[in-house]
Amino acid sequence: MTAFLSVRDLSVRFATEDGVVRAVDGLSFDVERGRTLGIVGESGSGKSVTNLSVLGLHDRRTTEIEGRILLDGQDLTTAPESVLEKLRGNRMAMIFQDSLTALSPYYTVGRQIAEPFRKHTGASRREARLRAVEMLEKVGIPNAALRVDDYPHQFSGGMRQRAMIAMALVCDPELLIADEPTTALDVTVQAQILDLLKDLQQQTGSAIVLITHDLGVVAGTADDVLVMYAGRAVERGTAREVLRSPRHPYTWGLLGSMARLTSPVDEPLTPIPGSPPSLLDPPPGCPFHPRCAYVARVGGDRCRTERPELPEGRGAACHLPDGAGKGRTR
Repeated sequence: MTAFLSVRDLSVRFATEDGVVRAVDGLSFDVERGRTLGIVGESGSGKSVTNLSVLGLHDRRTTEIEGRILLDGQDLTTAPESVLEKLRGNRMAMIFQDSLTALSPYYTVGRQIAEPFRKHTGASRREARLRAVEMLEKVGIPNAALRVDDYPHQFSGGMRQRAMIAMALVCDPELLIADEPTTALDVTVQAQILDLLKDLQQQTGSAIVLITHDLGVVAGTADDVLVMYAGRAVERGTAREVLRSPRHPYTWGLLGSMARLTSPVDEPLTPIPGSPPSLLDPPPGCPFHPRCAYVARVGGDRCRTERPELPEGRGAACHLPDGAGKGRTR
């Protein structure tokens, strides 16, 4: 099956007063129609930067982007802004993490949901308003016909997040990028939102990229998983493969720091030591080696000098030989 979204050797660099930030470095992945890719990693690993690049939302004056981003065969990295505007909100859409800044305080929630629907479908004001009410009902906003005329400050944080999701879904996009879509929502509403995304996918066959730090969400939603660290992909595979048999020490650390229902109540969580590296001056070799407990097992200076490559398909970017502790979680 041909991937609907294909990212190849993507590199994103930002010019700052302190130097060049290498936010994404040689990233490749595919997302097929009808499948969900979960991208996981700590803050600053490059997850959101990658997906903002897909939508063409970086300032091209200060951002250097290399590589290729293909949407259904169309190269987005060379596409003019006029083409990207026609695609954004229609064939591809994004649920932003911070609803407070993503929603305009000057317009009603209903108007902000209706606007992309009118722009891309040519619907009348009345049709767009009815569609906005319908979408608010779908994401669980009570009294949607009345709340459609409220402003963002009249919504709670969780309701604003649901309104953001309604805005992203209003045109039934073929590619949906969800950046922490369940942030600030309680567990019950989280389940409703994730079920809604699944329903959309079943109805339209859309491809979904799910950015999250919650491995529980990944386990229950994603078909495939890409683990990112310091702007690079360090492991990929199906959700079942990565969560049940992880192969990279960083993935082991993520799983080891997660609470489990099957674990003893008094069993402590195991945090990953240290902090993520500065992307202004990333370490040579394997970017995870300053925090990795298995450098000595590899031997020599290989981890410090040679950058491991991520193989195609199932695999991990790690110098550890197969069988040397791989598959360990906690």
